Amino acid sequence: MMLDHAARGEVCWWISPTFRMADDVWRSLKATLEGAWRTKSEDMRRIELPNGGVIRVQSGHDPDALRGAGIDLAVLDEAAYLHPDVWPAAIRPALSDRRGQALFLSTPNGRDWFWSAWMRAQKAQQKAGKNGDQAEWQSWRFPTTANPFIDPAEVESARDLLPERLYRQEYLAEFLADTGSVFRHVEEAATVEPGSSPDPHESYIFGVDWARSGDFTCIAVLAINAQQIVALDRFNEIGWALQRGRLAALYEKWQPDAIWAEANSIGGPNIEALQAEGLPVIGFQTTAKSKGPLIESLALAIERAELALLRDPVLIGELQAYALERLPSGRFTYNAPPGEHDDSVIATALAWHGVTHAGTGISFV
Repeated sequence: MMLDHAARGEVCWWISPTFRMADDVWRSLKATLEGAWRTKSEDMRRIELPNGGVIRVQSGHDPDALRGAGIDLAVLDEAAYLHPDVWPAAIRPALSDRRGQALFLSTPNGRDWFWSAWMRAQKAQQKAGKNGDQAEWQSWRFPTTANPFIDPAEVESARDLLPERLYRQEYLAEFLADTGSVFRHVEEAATVEPGSSPDPHESYIFGVDWARSGDFTCIAVLAINAQQIVALDRFNEIGWALQRGRLAALYEKWQPDAIWAEANSIGGPNIEALQAEGLPVIGFQTTAKSKGPLIESLALAIERAELALLRDPVLIGELQAYALERLPSGRFTYNAPPGEHDDSVIATALAWHGVTHAGTGISFV
């Protein structure tokens, strides 16, 4: 659509949430045009076609930098993740003198300003339809399966691996009111009463989240065959040697097959010390890349009733409060709300990861 408008001598802008996303579009645009331009500026990411049409690719990180005039077409890419001021304060005024058009493209991100614009268009179309008119605002919603260039098997694979909420937003393009919620059906999954003791016929695995400043160390005990969280030990304000001693005492009680522990920061030295004592500790390095699959696997297990939870108010509360945020880059970040804790969430996720990914950890030996 943008190339078609530019071919008619019009001025077109493409705005992405971040510089990286804008660069991706810029490279694709140049490859598509194959040098068919009069001038090209890499610094400004600006192309002028032989007929005078202009294309610019820009980042929307600073709305004030987009102020101007004389645009015929603006494409707002991943619009829900642009700064809310980009459209009303910068782009909309720039379209006025030429009565330009705008195209908003985006995955939903809850019921934000993009949802409001989408709903405004839905209402406008409904009103115009009754009068037989063409609505000034129009909106559409397409699931990923409507894209002929994506293999339907890939979509089905994602459905099997992702929590329902994430699948509905990313693949069905649904505007979800509870878009920040990660774990569903937590109360229904919390069926295990506290007070369990080791079963000699059962096998166990531990998940350990070490305390950071102002946080708690948490140890989750998971019964492998029953697929239940049967115990939690959560504590803070004690030294590392005492923490390791407490973990060792729990090991003697439950005799787990493996102990999956977060390896970041102080986790590394603690794991080395425990391994030196003969405990079967496996390190898990939590990164922006590894945390997503870790949390999504736990969310999917709870959602599908594959894992029963301990009826523990701290665990239930932390799971229900745990939030997902989609970054402008398109990646997701998972965290507890500001001022809250997530130690029982991470410990439980590590224990479940140990069940599903035996033998894939980091060795400190």
